[in-house]
Amino acid sequence: MALPAHSTYHRRVAFPVGLGGLTAAQVSDSSAAVLVPVGSTEQHGPHLPLDTDTRIATAVAGEAAARLAPQGHWMLAPALGYGASGEHQGFAGTISLGTEALTLVLVEYGRSAMEWARRLIFVNGHGGNVQALRAAVALLRREGRDVAWVPCTTVGADAHAGHTETSLLLYLSPLDVATDRCERGNGASLAELMPAIRQGGIRAVSEVGVLGDPTTATAVDGQRIFTEMVTECVRRIGAGRVGDDGMLA
Repeated sequence: MALPAHSTYHRRVAFPVGLGGLTAAQVSDSSAAVLVPVGSTEQHGPHLPLDTDTRIATAVAGEAAARLAPQGHWMLAPALGYGASGEHQGFAGTISLGTEALTLVLVEYGRSAMEWARRLIFVNGHGGNVQALRAAVALLRREGRDVAWVPCTTVGADAHAGHTETSLLLYLSPLDVATDRCERGNGASLAELMPAIRQGGIRAVSEVGVLGDPTTATAVDGQRIFTEMVTECVRRIGAGRVGDDGMLA
């Protein structure tokens, strides 16, 4: 099967100037707060790209940075595109660092960035990263660093590669969604499925790798969900209330 030569990642949101595009002098002249998208490289059914979580986290963080700009100098850092995705092993394309390695990466990232940044917030797009984020951010905060994390969340979302994520990608990257390959997956709640997932991964509950129903997805829903995610992210950052797990509440 021929693979595409490059991604057709079409962004429909306005991104601020990213950290990677600046010089050291430009960064040192600012009092920067940094948003760091944290995603994954893992299977998302037969219809979505492997970097779906990274794309969503990057888009949410980028739009949040643009909205927060009037409150100070916010920078969008290059995404961390690998996470803890062990539950997706067994599907081609999945690359997982695991929780222990991801925790170490996040800790060292935070220690390094906080040498010059005034504030650091990880914007998480993958549920499997949560344990690492909690551990890493807790340690960084005990060390006296202004670090926190925020999830990309919306009310009523399904679990994986279903209506929610497919709608988001139809809005953010429509040409990268293989709509003709959408298949319904296991529609049970994540709470019901979790014991089996812990034992045998996603493959144990869904041969196709989907939890939810992508066949109902639309770009209109994607725009609504994206707006909700960004609004919630900005609200949490603005409120500045950090829970015991390091997450902005």
